[in-house]
Amino acid sequence: MILRAIAFTEKGQSWSGALGVPVDRGIPVREWARTHFDEADALLFIGACGIAVRAIAPLVKDKTTDPAVVVMDEAGQFVIPLLSGHIGGANALAQRVAELTGATPVITTATDVRGVPAIDSWAVENDLAIENPRAIQNVSSAALAGRSVGVAITEREIQPPFPVTLFLRPRTLVIGAGCKRGVDPDAFEAGAARFLKDNRVSMLSVKALATIDVKKDEVAMNRFCEKYRLPLMTYSAEELRAVPGVFSHSDFVEKTVGVGNVCERAACLASGGRLLVDKTAMEGMTFALAGEENT
Repeated sequence: MILRAIAFTEKGQSWSGALGVPVDRGIPVREWARTHFDEADALLFIGACGIAVRAIAPLVKDKTTDPAVVVMDEAGQFVIPLLSGHIGGANALAQRVAELTGATPVITTATDVRGVPAIDSWAVENDLAIENPRAIQNVSSAALAGRSVGVAITEREIQPPFPVTLFLRPRTLVIGAGCKRGVDPDAFEAGAARFLKDNRVSMLSVKALATIDVKKDEVAMNRFCEKYRLPLMTYSAEELRAVPGVFSHSDFVEKTVGVGNVCERAACLASGGRLLVDKTAMEGMTFALAGEENT
């Protein structure tokens, strides 16, 4: 977790040692918040809640992407999660800060107060991406009322099995890809999206994009990975040739890059699983999918 901390007073800054992280001071708080809101996993304000709220208010976007925001008073009496308590981990961070400083954590989310498991926290702990976060409130409300809840854990796009279904996507799949040099980035993204849609796979179930090492600087692939926050995993022709299994073969591709198939072999090697979708070619691009599919 990338944690950034700021204190409004010298006394507040003195908590740096107990927390084990540098604590900034003397920087305009709104400027500091703008700088770190998107790049950090969590922000800790040591000072008044009101100042922290005003600093982050213009920056708040969505509970699935906003960082955890926690406030502690300068005396270390109370520590309060303000934003992204479950998905962002602010509640857990508040508990940790309290342990380090001797403060009292002030947790206000209903599921925690009532001792009911929070489905969004459980999803994060199990590395499950949340497809439709708007359903979290309905599922949590049902759990708090003691009613049955509808949760579907699947990589595939399926019809909702319950009146209100929260879809959780295990990140277990790898897209293997190949493309002609200089392919248009928008065309590559559209091709990958179409490939996934045709196979009823959620983008949230993808954990990486894999290809041959000669494509490591391919603009389209790098932009795709940046947009969807995926690692680009690349392998040499020798590594790809050594992948066990039966794969499609192209003499032209072998002559060009030294191995007769890139997308299928790269997907299997990167995922450590089996080939789920064979090579699919489209407009100068190839895609394949591999991994350990749950359903």
